[in-house]
Amino acid sequence: MKATKRMHISLGVENLDASIRFYTAFFGASPTAVKDDYAKWMLDDPRVNFSISSCCGAPGLSHLGVQVENGEELSDISARLRDAGLETSDQRDVTCCYARQDKTWVSDPQGVRWETFLTHGQSAQTGCCA
Repeated sequence: MKATKRMHISLGVENLDASIRFYTAFFGASPTAVKDDYAKWMLDDPRVNFSISSCCGAPGLSHLGVQVENGEELSDISARLRDAGLETSDQRDVTCCYARQDKTWVSDPQGVRWETFLTHGQSAQTGCCA
């Protein structure tokens, strides 16, 4: 059975509480995780991992990404990016967004940062994404 990937959107926000209220109303769902500086919605409709943070950079779009289900998917996507001649940056067993992750970063032609990542555990630390 083929694994199902999940779109990831990360936004920086100025006011976390106001943003949580807005996105709770917008999505019609409460966040699945809330910290002092972070909130996340793991939605199935639309299938997205949507996160907001008040600690990691300026307000607005932080980065986009694709959350994969296993290491093989991460390796396949990373290899595809490198095979296309794109400059990538790999991180293994890093803390980001209160989770332990392996990831590959790449930027599109406009400079928008994209990450492909596999989450393999939770963390008590935020470890802002780089």
